[in-house]
Amino acid sequence: MDTARFRTKLLTRREELVQQMSEWEAELDETPSPDFADRATEREDDEVLEDLGLAAQRELRAIDAALGRIEDGEYGICTRCGEAISEARLEAVPTAALCRNCAR
Repeated sequence: MDTARFRTKLLTRREELVQQMSEWEAELDETPSPDFADRATEREDDEVLEDLGLAAQRELRAIDAALGRIEDGEYGICTRCGEAISEARLEAVPTAALCRNCAR
């Protein structure tokens, strides 16, 4: 298996997430509007951004774990049963730690 290709894919996605999170953080730090109606809309938007940020943090942890498995030479091996994870599954979910059977 070409782990270098998966490593590049994971690092690229990680960089995208970090950039997006930085943009969301800047948006969350903006000064609230003095208008009450606008502030209500901004608060709703902030809640969405916070949820997106939490999802991005979970994805970052999964990416870091996958990169760790690459470094340890364990990438593509199911962490539960020890069987190989199919390359097709890794293409679809590069952070996959479980084979298809164990993920069910």
